[in-house]
Formats: sequence, C-alpha cells, structure tokens
Amino acid sequence: MTTHHGEYKVAGGKLVIVDFAVTHDGGASGAGASGASGASASVHGGGGQGQNDGGVIANFRLSGDFFLEPDDALPLINHAVNGLSTSASVAEISTAIQSALPEGAHLIGFSTEAVGVAVRRALTGAAQWDDYSWTILHEPPMSPMMNAALDEVLTTAVGEGRRGPTLRVWEWDEDAVIIGSFQSVMNEVDETQLAESGAQLVRRISGGGAMYMQPANSITYALYAPEELVRGMTFADSYAFLDDWVLEALRSLGIEATYKPLNDITSPLGKIGGAAQKRLANGAVLHHATLAYDIDAEAMTRVLRIGREKLSDKGTTSAAKRVDPLRSQTGMSRETIIERMIEVFQGRYGGARDQVTADELAAAEQLVATKFSTEQWIRRVP
Repeated sequence: MTTHHGEYKVAGGKLVIVDFAVTHDGGASGAGASGASGASASVHGGGGQGQNDGGVIANFRLSGDFFLEPDDALPLINHAVNGLSTSASVAEISTAIQSALPEGAHLIGFSTEAVGVAVRRALTGAAQWDDYSWTILHEPPMSPMMNAALDEVLTTAVGEGRRGPTLRVWEWDEDAVIIGSFQSVMNEVDETQLAESGAQLVRRISGGGAMYMQPANSITYALYAPEELVRGMTFADSYAFLDDWVLEALRSLGIEATYKPLNDITSPLGKIGGAAQKRLANGAVLHHATLAYDIDAEAMTRVLRIGREKLSDKGTTSAAKRVDPLRSQTGMSRETIIERMIEVFQGRYGGARDQVTADELAAAEQLVATKFSTEQWIRRVP
C-alpha cells in the first residue's frame, strides 16, 4: 500500500487537498468502485506509482479552504472516491462524486472536476510551486525577435536542468506583430500596413493568435517550468492554474479579473489579455501571456486582419471594443503594474531577481540568425 498527497489551487477559487492510499489487494470498496474500475487512463504527464497498475484508491480524505453545503456532503465525496481505479480520469472521478452528492449540494470555490485534478496530480507525481526555487528576470529592452528566441532558449535550459524555474517579464525596443506558430501570415497580417507601421513580424513557438504589441502599451511575461508542475492537468486546466497569480495581482489593483477558457484573462469591462503554451520534449513548459496596458486600436486593426467570424465569436462588432486596457481600469503606470505582479508572484512562490546569462543571450542571438529571422520560419505557414 502506498500513500499519496495532492493539491490543486482552483483558478480564482480555493485550494483542494487530497490524501489517500493505493492498495493492490482488491479489497477496497466504495460507491465508485464499479464506476471506473475498468477505465482507461486519461492522464497528462508521466507515471507516478499506482497510475495504471490495477490499484484502487482507499482511505480517501478531501480537505481545503473551500465551502461545502451540506456538511455531510464531505463524507459522501470521500466514500465516492474510495474504490475508484487509479486509472480513473478526471471526468470519471468527477462523475462518481456528482452521483454521490445530495440534490441541492453547493460546492463553493471548487468543483468535482477540481477534486479529480487533485487526485490525478497526486497519482502522477505532480509538483507544487513551492517545490522549486524560482528566479525572476526583468531585463532591459531588446528586439521582439530576441524575446521570442529567449523564450525557447530559457525553456530548453529549464528542461535540461541548466536553469531553475523562471518568471521573465519582456521588455522590447520596437513595435511588433507576433503570430502563433500555426497561423498563416497572409490571413493574419496586412503586410503593406505592417511595412508602413515599421513593426517587426515575429513568429513564436507557441500556438494561439496574433498580437499587435507596442512597448509602452503591452505587458508580456513568460513562465519556464518543469512539466511536473502541471502534471495531471488538461491543457485547459493548466492555463488557468499557471495564471492564477496574475488574477490575484490584477484584483489587488481593483480589477475584477477572471479567466475565460481556453486562454483569455478578462474583466467585466472587456478582455485584458491572452496566454499561449508550448511543451518541449525535454519536459519543460513555456507559458507566456500578453496583457494590454493601453491600446492603439486604429493601428492594430490596420495591421491585423481581424475577421468578422473572430469578432462575432467574441460578441463584439469592432476590434477596439474587444480589449479594455489596464491603464483605463487602474490609472496606474505600466511600471507600477509590473512591479505589483512581481510582488504578488514573490509573495506566493518566492523568487530571487536574476539575470539572463551571457551564454543564454548568445544562444538566443544564434536562434534569431538561424531560425526566427528566416523566411523559412516566419512563413512556415504562408
């Protein structure tokens, strides 16, 4: 019998903690024993002991700072998870709990899916934020292309163990249009207007949409982390999980920030920003996001081909109305907001100020020359 502990902080919500044993003697029982005993694994990440080896969950205990009504729903949840197979997916764990809850039960600050994520993280050996010594980078401005290259260099370094997990705030020295790895240049960018604007065209290594970024009007940050930090989560769950500290920072500035799946940070006044991710084969995760501090809507709509379908999908009629910048919501300077974000991150997870090394800069410069500045990369999707 082995014991397992898992935690999951719900984005904008509460902390869910699970403790349980895994037994292989076939003796476990519970309301969920028949519901998922034959389930195939639906797991993101590597194998913790008991993940797919025929074990069952026993002595399950749920705890946390959430709210739950009625009180006697807690033992019902515990009983529902006892007896489930260690290969049960998040959805299967959630379904077993939902079936056991009384009508009218209220889960406040968490969900049955969040319990499932915590269980999967416990089974797959997921790490917690404070398992790592974080470093924080906030370098002087460099070209947008160098920033994109550094994202790849630093993510690779974390995966290879040459750098610890890191938060980096971008600073850049010219306007840029940064498109997702799989986007078509022709469909996303008006290159005539791009040339007239003097903005640099950059293709990043992560997916997602195009962004028109001006140094004084945007706040961009990147997290470089081991895959273990998001192990057991779906991609959708990991986006909100990795940006939860940003929501706290924005709320401390008076913004009612929330996460809108898949990758938008928003408020009642409009979208604030969006995130993107890339997971490398060496076991590292790049998660980066851009927030709108201010916006030149006319320039943005002139350079980006924002189609009617995309606008209608967001429920708006113009690109200018899709984004409500941080400047208008806070009245604070860009620098003040960035410092608050760093303060909140350090308050949660620690983090010592650091610098990009000479070797890392040299590797990024090499990548700019051999990849990011080449037509082959920029127009990999014409």
